[in-house]
Amino acid sequence: MTTPHSPSTYPLGSAVPPFTQHAISVSLPTWADNVGYEEGEKRVVDAMVTGYPRFFIHLRIEKLARICELKFGAANEKCMLYPSKKIADQCRSFMLDRASLAGTPTHARLVQYHIYPEDTPVPSTQHTVELHIVLFPADAWPFAKQFWQHTGLGISSRLADYCLSLLPVESPNSPVLSSTSPRTPFKTLNKHYSVKRAPQSSSFASALPLSSNPQEELSKDQNIYLEERYGRNLPVNAGSQAKRAMRRRIAGVLVRDNWEDCPNGPCAGAQDVEVGPSHRGVKDVTEDDVYLFPTGMSAIWNAHQLILGTRPPVKSVCFGFTYTDTLKILQKWGPGCHFLGHGLDSDIDALETIIKQELSANPSALPIAALFTEFPSNPLLRSADISVLRALADKYNFVIVIDETIGNFVNVDVLQHADIVVSSLSKIFSGDANTMGGSLILNPQSRHYATLKAHMSATYEDTYFDEDAIFMERNSRNFAWRIRIIDENTLAVCDFLRSRSIAGGTSIPSPVIKEVFYPKYITTENYLSCKLPEGGYGGLFSLTFTSIAASRAFFDNMPFQKGPSLGTNFTLACPYTILAHYLELGWAAEYGVEEGLVRISVGMEERQGLLEGFKVALRAAEAAM
Repeated sequence: MTTPHSPSTYPLGSAVPPFTQHAISVSLPTWADNVGYEEGEKRVVDAMVTGYPRFFIHLRIEKLARICELKFGAANEKCMLYPSKKIADQCRSFMLDRASLAGTPTHARLVQYHIYPEDTPVPSTQHTVELHIVLFPADAWPFAKQFWQHTGLGISSRLADYCLSLLPVESPNSPVLSSTSPRTPFKTLNKHYSVKRAPQSSSFASALPLSSNPQEELSKDQNIYLEERYGRNLPVNAGSQAKRAMRRRIAGVLVRDNWEDCPNGPCAGAQDVEVGPSHRGVKDVTEDDVYLFPTGMSAIWNAHQLILGTRPPVKSVCFGFTYTDTLKILQKWGPGCHFLGHGLDSDIDALETIIKQELSANPSALPIAALFTEFPSNPLLRSADISVLRALADKYNFVIVIDETIGNFVNVDVLQHADIVVSSLSKIFSGDANTMGGSLILNPQSRHYATLKAHMSATYEDTYFDEDAIFMERNSRNFAWRIRIIDENTLAVCDFLRSRSIAGGTSIPSPVIKEVFYPKYITTENYLSCKLPEGGYGGLFSLTFTSIAASRAFFDNMPFQKGPSLGTNFTLACPYTILAHYLELGWAAEYGVEEGLVRISVGMEERQGLLEGFKVALRAAEAAM
């Protein structure tokens, strides 16, 4: 029987999953660790060897950036690395605009760097890399980091690794390995999973010696073995086949998609694979309507860019308390947005009021460009009444963009209500938490389809690194099977916890759980309207408690992995509001996201062991009262 591990099994600051070179989470096992992380406490910062990729610059990216700074930078210049000139241009434009708005004008310049294998004639038939470097004064680092964080368009750690493999090996006295010159710390204006470092320390990874990461000490063969231990990957030159397999999987057009059928590779990506009508609930969806991106947030950013490129310059709407960077994207690019942060049915009335006010002020103008919402939302698991929103969109001619990451298309059918559907593939589609990715689907039945499709055809560029796509495709082969197990596990856990909550009407004396935020109990009717007949309620839920002491005790005593991210094959928890809104706790609380909220993503562990682990945590919370 699989049983939960003790938190001490996963040391503070270590990779989650353990011994995974490109892990996308980091172990923060206690409440105090999470607070210390947010406050830049040396004990926590010095222990960290990795973090969530949009918020923590991976050691391999940091090393490559140092090389580029030494090769191309002037005195006191820092850099960010991107996979295309278009993205580097967008980064530079964003930096200049935000710096100007802040009253601190700056400048930035671009360098195009072709990296060829060492001792290889140019031109070469071997795979080369075109890296685009944005160089800027060190004091402009916060603006550069905002673009990196919000858009998710920076290079991946695997791409950095590949670039480093093409470059000459540095000598022990190389400035890249021995430099101790500090980089300006990032002080984010949007404080989410970021670290406030002391002025004397360099940003992100350089708080540690580059050789101090135990994962970097492993040999290349060991790292490959550890990454591939759950399945076979394609050769790295088969990226296009892997991407085709994923697009078909997401479009729902594969007649057969059983991983047992193809032990030597993804038949789903073969040219002659059998495809049929989509099971996504919308007629005529094909793989050509699916676009892949390097991260989930880059899919959302590109969806917003698609709106800006095809709609009049008017505000969009953020409906519900979405993940924070979605809101920041809508606020920082384009005309801005209306924020309806509760996402309840009453907010639909507020939405219609906003629309009527806009029309009253300018009857000939479009009242809003688009509405962005999550189904359900993170972390409150609220589901909007999408059928009513769809009717309003049709009446007032705005686009609906739905993020289905939490619900996922095994459980819910939202494409029929949306013009655009986005998702973070880094979450449950992958499950292994060792690669990033995102997707965007256009609904071919949308009245806006022809316009949106034409714009995507003219502007889309594939910057998803092939090796990341290969790992993602491998991870996703048993996606539907894993979801079924996780759905059932989460239902059992939530039913147990709800039965001991105030909201659940428990009769036990002095209950410590106030509410279990889970689609079965929260805005249930709205969720059920999109739930598939065989679908579940998903693998994510959140808890609120009667006191911060109870929240802390529950979190500290959960015998599971703890760190940022969700949708993992193993149970993963975090004090969400502390990590995502530490500098704006009061603002978040106005929308029901309490300081003591604990968010839990349930995994595939044996069910009885899971329940026993939550019982341990609950007893600790009750004892803390």
